[in-house]
Amino acid sequence: MSQTASPPPLTATRNTVLDLLKRGGPQSASALAETLGVTAMAVRLHLYELAEEGLIEESSKPQGRGRPTKIWSLTDAASRAFPDAHQGLALEMIESIRDMFGEDGLSKVIDRHSETQLAAYRAHLSGHTDIGARVKRLTELRSAEGYMAAAAEDGDDWLLIENHCPICSAAKACQRLCANELDVFQNALGTDTLVTREDHILVGARRCVYRIRAQS
Repeated sequence: MSQTASPPPLTATRNTVLDLLKRGGPQSASALAETLGVTAMAVRLHLYELAEEGLIEESSKPQGRGRPTKIWSLTDAASRAFPDAHQGLALEMIESIRDMFGEDGLSKVIDRHSETQLAAYRAHLSGHTDIGARVKRLTELRSAEGYMAAAAEDGDDWLLIENHCPICSAAKACQRLCANELDVFQNALGTDTLVTREDHILVGARRCVYRIRAQS
């Protein structure tokens, strides 16, 4: 008697496809193939498998008079393929603290976490006098924490780009986590910078983007 097969494990190539869509946003098979250095047909085989598992979906992008181009993007279900920083446990702890100590008590716990986070970032950024070097070091720290972070120059400014939020569910349950994060970045990077958040995952953006501008 035949048995229902379980979904195949994610291979290295398929993980790379998911990673490219996470970092670069919706893309065509041709664009993904060019990045991977393989044929578009080879990429499509992975895309079709990922679509069958509900991890990605396709849409059509008009191309003048020609046939529309298929564009592939991640679904909400794809979040299971990326770090989640024990979100179930985090949610349970947030609700427990809220029930036991109220909103004020929860705010104090979150603020204490932010203070600890800030102290750690400052320790790693100390000695870096150049703003760009500080941003790059902070990017490395955030990537190590699961944020899939990248640093990019934008004119005279720097951008800290976070393609994934491993605490997204916890941040939705307690938005003070995100509110404090902006202050932590500002204080960690120093008074000679101005940090603003331009994109925010919690309000529907694909990623979080922070602009770091030099202050005289």
